[in-house]
Amino acid sequence: MRSAVRSWIVLLVIALGTSVPSTHASAETTERVENYAISGSSGIELYRSIGERGPKAGVASAIAHTNFKLTWSRNYVPQDDGGCTLVSARPKLIITYTLPKPSGKLPPAVKKQWDTFIEGVRLHEEVHGVHIKEMLAEIEAATIGFSVADDPKCQKVRKAIIPSLSQASVRQRERSRDFDRVEMANGGNMHRLILALVNGEQ
Repeated sequence: MRSAVRSWIVLLVIALGTSVPSTHASAETTERVENYAISGSSGIELYRSIGERGPKAGVASAIAHTNFKLTWSRNYVPQDDGGCTLVSARPKLIITYTLPKPSGKLPPAVKKQWDTFIEGVRLHEEVHGVHIKEMLAEIEAATIGFSVADDPKCQKVRKAIIPSLSQASVRQRERSRDFDRVEMANGGNMHRLILALVNGEQ
């Protein structure tokens, strides 16, 4: 039974989670939690329900997911020499953590196991949130004060900062994937949390 559970865990855990110095003082950052309902009265039942109802990540279901929406208000200013400078930017960042939540009351022993599990999942997802915030700080550092010559209408500078935005985004995704890979490997933090839940360990 345990061997079968381990194999099943590996399939689901690969999809868990999708998530970098502190952000610039101008950043308006909101972090929120959305829950999806699961059912069960034991650890293994709860985990099976996660597999059935969890957020989709490719062809599999994830245990939890971190998503974000980032919008900008940028101030481009033409310069006396004919160039243009991005003199300031005000980002608005919304990070959403999607986590499972049992819909019914759990037996005391199972509740204790669940509380340990979901706290570990929450902390895992918050690391993805940190990666996102650091991506934002990287974008600000690379773009605010950026200038382009011969750009009196401030058109070239808008295109010129795009590579910096793309590179920061790629690095954020790579960091999150690397973090998941370590956490979900045999013996990793998330793998141990899942085994403890499905095996009913205190």
